[in-house]
Amino acid sequence: MVKFIHAADIHLDSPLRGLERYEGAPVDEIRQATRRALENMVKLAIKDRVDFVLLAGDIYDGDWRDHNTGLFFAKQMSVLRTKNIQVFLIAGNHDAKNVMSKHLRLPDNVHYFETAKPETVHLEKLGVAIHGQGFSTKAVTKNLSKDYPAATPDMFNIGLLHTSMTGREGHDSYAPCTTENLINLGYDYWALGHVHARECVNDQPPVWFAGNLQGRHIRETGPKGCLIVTVEESSDPSVQFQALDVIRWENIVIDVSDAHTLEDCLDSFKEKITGILERGENLMSAVRVRIEGKSIAHEALAAQVENFQENIRAIANDYGEGRMWVEKVKIRTQPCESEFPAHNTDDAMGELSSIIESLATDETARIKLLEELEPLTAKLPADFWKDKENRQLVDSSTLLTAVQQAYPMLAARLRKSEEVT
Repeated sequence: MVKFIHAADIHLDSPLRGLERYEGAPVDEIRQATRRALENMVKLAIKDRVDFVLLAGDIYDGDWRDHNTGLFFAKQMSVLRTKNIQVFLIAGNHDAKNVMSKHLRLPDNVHYFETAKPETVHLEKLGVAIHGQGFSTKAVTKNLSKDYPAATPDMFNIGLLHTSMTGREGHDSYAPCTTENLINLGYDYWALGHVHARECVNDQPPVWFAGNLQGRHIRETGPKGCLIVTVEESSDPSVQFQALDVIRWENIVIDVSDAHTLEDCLDSFKEKITGILERGENLMSAVRVRIEGKSIAHEALAAQVENFQENIRAIANDYGEGRMWVEKVKIRTQPCESEFPAHNTDDAMGELSSIIESLATDETARIKLLEELEPLTAKLPADFWKDKENRQLVDSSTLLTAVQQAYPMLAARLRKSEEVT
């Protein structure tokens, strides 16, 4: 029997820029998460007595600020060496020679595959052949798999490759290839990296993206970890996922269609997070909350956005007992009635109603508003546009939804202003 770990995209010490701008963010815990996940992988390898570990690229997140990142990785590899566990790895786009200026000598149980051409390592005692090639430059647009050698006869053949295959959303198109390219080589298992979502590309032979060890932001949700592959004699490889993350990112969607008050909405949130906390896993949850649905509570929510958001955070702190952090609260509710209240007056409220009604009924007016907003949207940071929902803000139909959400808040503030005067 042969047993090995397939992992990828550790992104050790990923900088996670911008965390400080979030109130109450567990900055230290999140910044250390990639290290803790790597430690978990090493412990798992030892506990399960695996024969070797495959790392399919992006061990690092680019050049290090200092040597501490490399020293930490080397130390973990030394721990594996004490248990006679070999490690085979390839450089990904973030590890490429032209983006790394610092280098450290790794323990002799670690084998880095060549970057100029594919290389094959034979593990004679195990009857295993491992084929791989790393990235020499950050942007590899060539189909590297076309140069991989044919399978070694009478051995269990593994392909190690950092690739986007035919393309995956949110990932640059590097080392493109097709499933057929890989299968035609006759290998028994393909260990892929680069795509951070775990994915079985093909069953037989198994072609897998292991995903990353640790989610780093809200676009990397759900359990993260590695794959344990067991090869029994005369049987197909068995592939099992093992979670290794220490912070789990999650999107929580709350439908408040039946809610009448803000308290009803908060109660719905309490019920939702109870299920997450009752999983019993010793993890911190980093969550983004989305409140949606056509609701009677829409006007109250829109009028008290900040107060509602802080109540959500207070509930998370109370019920989560330090194990839950709310990254963001998005209120995307709609009024039960599509029409805006009529204000047949010449005062400010009537003018507001008239302006918003024109935006709701006249697409030309919405397009004109979008054009007027262009100088503002151009100043928004690049990270803002990585959120798919934010990218839709420059769409005319999405602007209408935003208008419907904004009206109750603007109306409430205008009434308050009139009361003061």
